[in-house]
Amino acid sequence: MRVIFFGTPDFAVESLDAIMQSSHEVAAVVTVPDRQAGRGQKVIYSAVKEYAMAHQLPLLQPEKLRDPNFLAALTEYHADVFVVVAFRMLPEAVWNMPPHGTFNLHASLLPRYRGAAPINWAIINGERETGVTTFLLNHNIDEGAILMQESTPIADNETAESLHDRLAEMGRTLVARTLDGMAAGTITPTPQKGIPCPAPKIFKEDCRIDFSRTSEEVDRFVRGLSPYPAATMTLINPKGEEVPFKIYSVQPLVESHSNPCGTLICDGKRVLKTATANGFVQICELQMAGKKKNSVEDFLRGNPLTDWKSA
Repeated sequence: MRVIFFGTPDFAVESLDAIMQSSHEVAAVVTVPDRQAGRGQKVIYSAVKEYAMAHQLPLLQPEKLRDPNFLAALTEYHADVFVVVAFRMLPEAVWNMPPHGTFNLHASLLPRYRGAAPINWAIINGERETGVTTFLLNHNIDEGAILMQESTPIADNETAESLHDRLAEMGRTLVARTLDGMAAGTITPTPQKGIPCPAPKIFKEDCRIDFSRTSEEVDRFVRGLSPYPAATMTLINPKGEEVPFKIYSVQPLVESHSNPCGTLICDGKRVLKTATANGFVQICELQMAGKKKNSVEDFLRGNPLTDWKSA
């Protein structure tokens, strides 16, 4: 199969590399335009562009996916199929172009967790299983016919980072198997069945920890956002100023207490915990705004927090 690959982050690089290692041919790579970041406005390349450049692959970076020049460039590669992993929504003029269609790799067992953040929401919601799916693109987001799926259990201590890495590895294998099956004509697209479940994009305002939930729910929320975008909480220092924190890991403690939810308890040395609906969560790893990430013990050595309160 002659392939044009669409992708942006590290998650997509795994699948691109799998195609490169297979019997199929990567005719070209499509990724996002370069961006500038930081104080010096340094030009940043996507992870997929870095890989494409290292392997001297033809590269396209359109600003607009309906640009006639971009569409014309795609046709010149005479691809059999387009493969999409962690990229923007494609217009029909693109996904309907190749003779074998366009398929996407999604990090869930569709129709479960359709949307931008399937890995995060699967952990936050306490799912015991997830996986990866390849499916054909159509007019509706993440609703196309399924080509192949593979499942995996979610561990009790799973974080968004650890699950991301496992699913990226599973995804690379599934993408290669899907291309093999399409080339051999042994895959029959199957309409999605079951109850859909959304996995919407997570914004900054969605990351604040709700300590009125149970300790187990808070733990899942923190793990589901760790390390990025990271769960957050706000503390009030002795001057009355609000200081934001990122929380990367907690330990749930289920026990009776009479403290209002959100009450901060700190011994200034090793213990920093917050009351929840059914106990406490012991904060294990955190980052104060403007400071580096620390274990709670290292952080409390320089910041006792004994006179601080929850916002």
